[in-house]
Amino acid sequence: MDLKTRLQNQTEHVVPGLAQKAHSQVLKTLAAQIAKLEAAIFARVKATPEFAERAEIIESVPGLAVMTSALLIAGAPELGKVSDRIAAALIGVAPYDDDSGKRRGERHIKGGRRWVRNGLFLPCLGAATQHNPVLKTYYEHLIAKGKEPKVALIACMRKLIIILNTMIARGEKWNPTQPRVAMN
Repeated sequence: MDLKTRLQNQTEHVVPGLAQKAHSQVLKTLAAQIAKLEAAIFARVKATPEFAERAEIIESVPGLAVMTSALLIAGAPELGKVSDRIAAALIGVAPYDDDSGKRRGERHIKGGRRWVRNGLFLPCLGAATQHNPVLKTYYEHLIAKGKEPKVALIACMRKLIIILNTMIARGEKWNPTQPRVAMN
């Protein structure tokens, strides 16, 4: 997907003629290969009962779809089996302090599985700003408190991971009225 994005971004800089034709053929071939891979991934998820159950739970969350469930199944198989702190750290959305002595520094996210965090960013953006009423309320609350939009979005990602961790552990689908209790 990264390669496809890079090639699409380079399209406007390709010299016309034979180079442009070759560039578009590479993009078409890459798109076909990506479609084959996605079909194989979706088939594997549907064919494996444990994966299908996890996918159903993840996709029940407003704002998350098939690609996000496949990403989380492959990239965070520990969801539902670990504590919320560990789940957030695995994805790389747990805040770490920068304190020393009496100085209290800013909190930053670090570590974790960057490719999962990067893949979760846009689905969480859509969920937190449009599709998911729980995350949208939380996002707006953080913005009203003066948090930067990206900081608020990462906090929403952390909250989403914790919610998903609890849902998968309980084997429950999305229910916005049910409170989500953190695991120990």
